[in-house]
Amino acid sequence: MSRSGMREMVAEGADSDLTLRAQAGDAGALGLLLERHRAGMRAVALALLGHGPDIDDVVQDAVLVALRRISDVRDPAAVGPWLRMIVRNACRARLRAPYELELLDQHTAPDPTPEQILEKHALQDWVWRAIEDLPPPTRMVVMLRHFSTNVTSYQRIAQACGVPVGTVRSRLSNGRAALAEALRATTDSAYGDAAALTEASRREGLETLAEAERGRFAKVLAERWSPTVALLGYDQPIIGHDFLLRGMEGDLEAGVRQRLRNVVASRGIVIWETDLLNPPDNPDHCPPESSWLMTLKQGRVQSLRLFHPARVIQIA
Repeated sequence: MSRSGMREMVAEGADSDLTLRAQAGDAGALGLLLERHRAGMRAVALALLGHGPDIDDVVQDAVLVALRRISDVRDPAAVGPWLRMIVRNACRARLRAPYELELLDQHTAPDPTPEQILEKHALQDWVWRAIEDLPPPTRMVVMLRHFSTNVTSYQRIAQACGVPVGTVRSRLSNGRAALAEALRATTDSAYGDAAALTEASRREGLETLAEAERGRFAKVLAERWSPTVALLGYDQPIIGHDFLLRGMEGDLEAGVRQRLRNVVASRGIVIWETDLLNPPDNPDHCPPESSWLMTLKQGRVQSLRLFHPARVIQIA
């Protein structure tokens, strides 16, 4: 669509109408709504941050928040102040902690996971389709940042992906820009059911861990993982099933179990987040949680990076 055509469409319809359409799953309506209020959102960012590269990042982050939380708007006619409030909160968070920005909408219910936020409104399929169009390295950091439950800070994402923090920030910036531009250009379309993809991956994760406890992890590897799967995160990738099998069997023999807590899935990239349950007589055998960062091809795992977030030590 041309910019002139976009401007003509933006002139049509009240905020309340566009908001209600967006809440019903109309990605094009949300794109028009954001186009209408983009200048006001940017003005808030400029007033709080001044001129600089952070302006575009903050506005793009606000676009992602709007994608995830448009269904939480209770007064559709007041969506403009809601969008500017998102930008204001993002700017204040960036000023407090520039490298650990957490976007929070104070008008939403406390503590839902990003996945739960997406599942409850009709734009989820558009969001996942747009994410799947990102290059795999960019997609991985976007998925971790916005949908993981324990690998969300820049530092942890950098550790999990084995790249510098600056690379994480660059990939996130590129990913946000691509998603924001995709939303601006989108029209009404029906996309595949991303929830079904996530649910299928969740079932596979549960089956994998259950089969491992039954002593059949080798069978799972043979059926679902490439024979040349690469375990990343070491000086050199470790190729094949043997090391993975020994690691899983060693943990199980020590009494360690894994409980699947969260799944983030797209075409070609899957993240499983698990709680590690240590035996009572050896509570420090393993870290308390683990993230499986996997790339897939034709349904088979091609690479795996296991990441164990550092323990958080609270000082009274």
